[in-house]
Amino acid sequence: MNDRLISLLEKLQSLENDILQEIDKKEQQFAYEIHKKKVLFESETKKAHKILIKKIRHYLRDASIKNILTAPFIWACLIPALMMDLVMTVFQNVCFPVYGIPKVRRSDYVVIDRQHLSYLNLIERLNCVYCSYFNGVIAYSREIAGRTEQYWCPIKHARKIKSFHSRYKNFFDYGDAEGYRAKIEEVRRRFEDIK
Repeated sequence: MNDRLISLLEKLQSLENDILQEIDKKEQQFAYEIHKKKVLFESETKKAHKILIKKIRHYLRDASIKNILTAPFIWACLIPALMMDLVMTVFQNVCFPVYGIPKVRRSDYVVIDRQHLSYLNLIERLNCVYCSYFNGVIAYSREIAGRTEQYWCPIKHARKIKSFHSRYKNFFDYGDAEGYRAKIEEVRRRFEDIK
């Protein structure tokens, strides 16, 4: 892989770390702290949040008809998400040890915590659980797929792709036949950057 591309991907990783640091600063701004994966708000903040709950009857009254009509289609996607979660978990537990690929920790990707926000009503909480779960499963699956791709076909695309998964930086340039043949086994095992 060329040095410029490695440098750009490292900058991207650095920017992602900066974003996470900015998010961490919000703990002070909104008066909460995370203790053993549990979010704890100060008591005054919790009281202020409870005042802001929108009653369900008002929430439904104010909902647009298009939101109400499309909700069953959104929730129908839960079944494939549950299946994907199960299939990807079984897949990595069976195949990754065979290939020597480090397993993806599901809890790093499927983070469900918004339902504890006391300013959300029951419907909003359920929606937040759904969105957290669904997007977490997609991210979890993408990381499993990226690690699998690194093992089986670590070659960059010739055409532009919208976004890169975390393993793409290790891939061979499109058309680098000599590099591929010379270093494929090395790249298949290049997971030292995973914590």
